[in-house]
Amino acid sequence: MKIQMLGTGSAFAKNYYNTNALLFSNGKTAMLDCGITAPLSLHKLGKTFDEIDALLISHIHADHIGGMEEYAFQMKFVYGRKPLLFVPEPLVKPLWESSLQGGLMQEDLLLLEDYFEVRPVYAGIGTEILPGLTVEPIPTKHIANKPNFSYLINGTFFYSADMKFDDDLLKTLCKRGCTTIFHDCQLRPPGAVHTTLDELRSLPEGIQERIWLMHYDDTMPQYEGRTGSMRFVEQHKEYKFN
Repeated sequence: MKIQMLGTGSAFAKNYYNTNALLFSNGKTAMLDCGITAPLSLHKLGKTFDEIDALLISHIHADHIGGMEEYAFQMKFVYGRKPLLFVPEPLVKPLWESSLQGGLMQEDLLLLEDYFEVRPVYAGIGTEILPGLTVEPIPTKHIANKPNFSYLINGTFFYSADMKFDDDLLKTLCKRGCTTIFHDCQLRPPGAVHTTLDELRSLPEGIQERIWLMHYDDTMPQYEGRTGSMRFVEQHKEYKFN
């Protein structure tokens, strides 16, 4: 599996695009989240939405779904096809009714299914979204009373999609064989709805060695060399993992 971050920035970052990713497997491409800056980031990479074979959503904040309106319109009216949309089942209804309906609904286009081939995914169950690419949604805490999911990919790669610190989960995943963790990181405390750098640095060294930091703010350069064995993920750079 290869991963390329469309962006690595926090919701308020201006020097980095939204933390969204491209996942590559067997000649196919999935996009993990499609935030406000995803269309521009794809353009900067010389890619189009038509190159995306599937979209996977983690939660309904704008830095994770704010580009979906353009994606839906382009696929419907420019490329003439419905893309695959994988969504944790609790998010299917609010994704449309609370986020996308206002911009996308028009004559004869009244449902999420009018734009996408909607495929619900379920917590704790692995689903193959591309050949050779299986994702398992894991409920994680972010905003109270709003469903949020992170993903275990192919059993060895964990991608946190905005979460409060959960050391028990990270330790359990490592015991299950997770070798790589892309984790959101709020560089400065307090971490009301995100994991902080200080919290991640409290983890055992064997876990820190597996962690790559993302979803950081514009002060990131000040923290280079100050993250122990953890590394920063760079946007637009491709990473390959087994």
